[in-house]
Formats: sequence, C-alpha cells, structure tokens
Amino acid sequence: MTPTDGTDRVCIVATRDATFERCRAGLYPAPQSYDRTTAPFEYMAFYRTAPVSAITHYAPVTDRIEQRRGDAGPMDEADWQATIDPFSDEQNAVVFELGALVALDPPVENDRTGVRGAWYCSLEALRNSRTLSDLAARSEQ
Repeated sequence: MTPTDGTDRVCIVATRDATFERCRAGLYPAPQSYDRTTAPFEYMAFYRTAPVSAITHYAPVTDRIEQRRGDAGPMDEADWQATIDPFSDEQNAVVFELGALVALDPPVENDRTGVRGAWYCSLEALRNSRTLSDLAARSEQ
C-alpha cells in the first residue's frame, strides 16, 4: 500500500458476515447496477451489521473485475448465492479486489440507524470519526 495524505476517497458499505468473510479473503462483490461499481475511490470501509454495528475495517482497492454468473472469475457459485442473491437477481457483478484489511481502532460506532447504500468520505475523515453521526457530517451519502 502506498502512503496517503488522508485525502484518498473511501466508499463505505454495509456488510453481513458472509460478505465480510470474503472481504477478509480480499474480495468485495457488488451487483453491477450499484452506483459504487463505477464511482471513483481508492479504499473501501466496512460497516458490519448486527451484532457488531460499527465500521471496523478498511482496505485499499487494488482492482475491479467484471464477472458474469457462471463465467470463470474470482467468485464461484457459493459466493454468488451468499453475497449477490440476497440483494439482487443480477447476473453481472463487479468484484473489488482488496489489499490487506486495516482495523480501525477505535471502530466508528453506530449511534444512528446504520449505513444504507454507499457513503463516501476521505480516508482522514474515516480515521478521525468516532460515531456514524460524526462521519455523516463529513461524508457524501
């Protein structure tokens, strides 16, 4: 990972356990129709839903790979069923390849209703926020 001055753009997304486990393995899949698949950003951050209810990690995005269901690529059928099917019936996805996850210490705690859709902020704002309300004041939702 190259050094950053904190101005790099971050996409914050909500993840359930099945998706977060794939993030740990270096992949974040999204249906191709989601705006985040074409938005410019250098990092992804992960709001982990219940029972965690906080943004706990972020990672650099190292690549974006388009994949059609059934074609060879980073996702197999189990990945599709666990991460795409609960949200969409799309047959095309963009898989974000990720560098090593970095733990936020402390995490950005949920004092609102969680993260819905994708939020965008600077890496500095993510690192310096302690609550979702604080981060919301510094982000694009």
